[in-house]
Amino acid sequence: MRHNRLALTLALSLAATLGISSLATPTLAANATPDRPRLEADMPQLLQLYKELHLAPELSRMEEKTAARLASELRALGFTVTEGIGKYFSPGYKGYGLVGVMKNGDGPTVLVRADMDALPVEEKTGLPYASTVKVRLPSGQETGVMHACGHDIHVTSLVGTARQLVAMKNQWRGTLILLGQPAEETIDGAIAMVRDGLYDKVPKPDYVIALHDWSGMPAGRVGVTSGPAMAQSTQIDIRVRGVGGHGSAPQTTRDPVVLAASIVMQLQTIVSRSTAPQEPAVLTVGTIHGGTKRNIIPEEVKLELNMRSYNEDTRQTLIAGVRRVARGAAIAMGVPEDRMPEVTVIDAEFAPVVINDPKLNLRVEASLRKVVGAENVDQLPAVMGSEDFGRLGLDGKFPTVMFRVGAVNPAEYAKATAEGTVLPSTHSPLFAPDPEPTLRTGILGMTQVVLDLMPR
Repeated sequence: MRHNRLALTLALSLAATLGISSLATPTLAANATPDRPRLEADMPQLLQLYKELHLAPELSRMEEKTAARLASELRALGFTVTEGIGKYFSPGYKGYGLVGVMKNGDGPTVLVRADMDALPVEEKTGLPYASTVKVRLPSGQETGVMHACGHDIHVTSLVGTARQLVAMKNQWRGTLILLGQPAEETIDGAIAMVRDGLYDKVPKPDYVIALHDWSGMPAGRVGVTSGPAMAQSTQIDIRVRGVGGHGSAPQTTRDPVVLAASIVMQLQTIVSRSTAPQEPAVLTVGTIHGGTKRNIIPEEVKLELNMRSYNEDTRQTLIAGVRRVARGAAIAMGVPEDRMPEVTVIDAEFAPVVINDPKLNLRVEASLRKVVGAENVDQLPAVMGSEDFGRLGLDGKFPTVMFRVGAVNPAEYAKATAEGTVLPSTHSPLFAPDPEPTLRTGILGMTQVVLDLMPR
């Protein structure tokens, strides 16, 4: 034991001399590993929890039952739970963010986040536990609701990780914070919790970690990305106004439906002709609503846009392009000045670039290699998808890392790869994670990461 301590002391001394921080020395991680037999014993209950969550999805800002279930699970494990965080959305909104805190002696503070909300997607997987939930949106449209992005996997993984760490309290030290986040899909849940005093309610974290299931990898594999990992996201509404009238007399109107169609088509030229080819950018028109009857030319049409990029100059180019296209198309159609389109950038629903802290990412990668094997850890490129997870790091104040967990049945993945077919991605009504191996890998990976960040 004396020789081991001496070796560790010399290693730390050498690291200090060379200016290497503890973040850059993953080989010095703790020896504790997850309790695999306990996880296997817990797996039937965890699978049941997953299926119950999948059957009862809740849209962003409506996660009341999901939050209550997660809070109950954490309280039963001995966490001190605070609910109702994130009330800034609108007057009267209760806020469904929650945190569970467990102090276990002196040591680092680690925050692990899971998002809880579902999507307005009608499930078509045919699974015995498929969602049949339907809701009516503010627009009046009825829609199905589905966990099409795997947030039910995330919540269940958080509970499984909590069970592991509570059972292994003698093998880690510090303060563990488990966070259930609402409204990730509208990318304002994290900032809502921060603005509602999250870090006045819990200790400031030394590390902020999350996982996300991934439709591009088979279950059993994990992926890491160092540095910029996910694009910034901006939401824009365009209120296309015209002059309404009878469908039989279009010459007396300025048809906002035709104008909206023209705007949609011209928007597609912004990325191809206004942004630098070296800079990734995406502009998508996600919804279009207008009109009440087929023989009535309406007064207005609403377009809802989503934009992705990796730098602010490109973002501003996209915003300016949207304004220019909308106004130019309206002028070309002869719309009166007082009926010009209204373009609104929704500042509350902006997500910055997700940046995985490179030093912390090294430690996370080392932990994942330890628990799933180096051959099952992939280096993934940055993607154009977006997340508000980075908000929990207060724009770099606390180091953050999100790693990916493969979610596709391995046999199905191998078959699709061999045949060159494309499997359903997240946000698809056909997306169906292979729950058991996905949960097992996610729980083992996250437990190992926390154990190594909070060594005894």
